[in-house]
Amino acid sequence: MRIAQVPPLYEAVPPRLYGGTERVVSHLTDALVDLGHEVTLFASADAQTQAELVVVRDQAIRLDPAPLKSDLAAHLAMLAEVRRQADRFDVIHFHTDMLQFPLFEGMADKTLTTLHGRLDLKDLAGVYGRWPQFGLVSISDDQRRPLPDANWIGTVLHGVHAGPRSFHDQSQGYLAFLGRISPEKGPERAIAIAKRLNKPLRIAAKVDNADADYFRQVVQPLLNDPLITFVGEIGDAEKSDFLGGADALLFPIGWPEPFGLVMIEAMACGTPVIAYDCGSVPEVIEHGVTGFIVDGEDEAVAAAGRLGEISRRGVRECFELRFSAAAMARRYLELYARLGQAAHKPMICLAQSA
Repeated sequence: MRIAQVPPLYEAVPPRLYGGTERVVSHLTDALVDLGHEVTLFASADAQTQAELVVVRDQAIRLDPAPLKSDLAAHLAMLAEVRRQADRFDVIHFHTDMLQFPLFEGMADKTLTTLHGRLDLKDLAGVYGRWPQFGLVSISDDQRRPLPDANWIGTVLHGVHAGPRSFHDQSQGYLAFLGRISPEKGPERAIAIAKRLNKPLRIAAKVDNADADYFRQVVQPLLNDPLITFVGEIGDAEKSDFLGGADALLFPIGWPEPFGLVMIEAMACGTPVIAYDCGSVPEVIEHGVTGFIVDGEDEAVAAAGRLGEISRRGVRECFELRFSAAAMARRYLELYARLGQAAHKPMICLAQSA
């Protein structure tokens, strides 16, 4: 099958540091190549991929040092190039929300769009209602709730590639928080849990400009404690040891998380997850098997006392079964095949009665 993958251009594929969507696209692309498919990736020049790479920008947007840049212009130029080459592909898989809809109206039946973000935003319902011919894929069933009437054709939970060396059968006695510093991710809640447990917490996270005030006013004052270590933003090379050395990953979210990639990254290392019961969490974590789903700080503290009940080897085995890159790729191939079957389905004409 000839497949085009079209990610956003904000991060490299895979990202050098923080980044979810582009990391998933990278692992999906390589897994599809490993399964024998002809895959083309449209991305910036700093991409690393087993697929054919079509370069559409000199580098990813976020870490580009240019003081003035237009993400809209960059994405429109990329989509124009995808449109120019569209006849090469059986399936064009977009990860760019709805931006491609006006350009691809005439070939919506050969496209698939995975939505990676939250959908409870003003104006989204109108857009997806305006272009109902585009098939949409959710990354959890919970993600769909704000748009129940959209043209959903499937849910594919994320997967990532994890080699055998990422597994750690023993932890090093600390808790971990990984991701982004923002109110919805709850780093201050993770700190409170660690302090109640009198247990070290290591925080590896980026701080966006939009959350700089929150970091300075809420989180930074809490870092002046010997139990808390702020590592900063890390990339894939550091994640395995960071997550694998933890007794557990704390995931005390306070928002409808569409997926939560860091949960399965921890599971790949054999590290259980203590997660608040929000958004996709019950679809990702098997309570008592790969971690604990909790409601608030008290339950999180109690769950930490039960971590000895969970087998780290069992956590890794669950990851391999449900969240490997190959498992994700096979689920997408089922959806690609359905697109092809619909495209080649013969039309039936009913004769009008005289």
